[in-house]
Amino acid sequence: MKAKILIVDDEPDALKLIEYNLREAGFHVFTAANGTRAIELARRHLPNLVLLDLMLPEVDGIEVCKTLRRDPDTADMPIIMLTAKAEEMDRVIGLEVGADDYVTKPFSPRELVLRIKNILRRNGGSDNKVQAVVEIKDIVINPEKHEVILGKDKILLTATEFKLLYILASRQGRVQSRERLLEDVWEYEADVYTRTVDTHMRRLRKKLGRGAEFIETVRGVGYRFVE
Repeated sequence: MKAKILIVDDEPDALKLIEYNLREAGFHVFTAANGTRAIELARRHLPNLVLLDLMLPEVDGIEVCKTLRRDPDTADMPIIMLTAKAEEMDRVIGLEVGADDYVTKPFSPRELVLRIKNILRRNGGSDNKVQAVVEIKDIVINPEKHEVILGKDKILLTATEFKLLYILASRQGRVQSRERLLEDVWEYEADVYTRTVDTHMRRLRKKLGRGAEFIETVRGVGYRFVE
């Protein structure tokens, strides 16, 4: 079955270019030109991924992202922010409100398709090898069920947050550099912005609540999962 992609962009030429390339890559595509329509289509069709422009009429991309993350039906839906804004603060804001990735215009259609496929592979758990359940103290991380239990509480994570936590926990006690996490979680080269890791880590710690104590920052290097 074809993966469903929702493209949200108010620039007609950009929308047509992205739609053409994604259809050529074998995706089933929906499009929206404003934030209100994007939320409606996301809830109706439950796409496998949303490509979301930051600057939109009516409801901007930040608010669309926040709305989708608050709705249980769309909370773990992968979102890639797509925008002409290149400043670091715009990237950080997009990631902090729940985006999984960030692509700046102008972009290579081939790179965009690869980013989408990487995220869908993470979200679908398409690796052939079986990943073991990780149990440390009162936290249980089950990759087959995409489930994190902390004490008696179930912690809802996006696919990216889950993979980040699982990698840290399965390598308990070993420091993971930001560059290594970029390669292993996002499948990026190490020269891509490492701020992406820090922003996702803040989101992950916030969701874990008291469980955030499991993740230790190693200043100047990266992160480590500790008991």
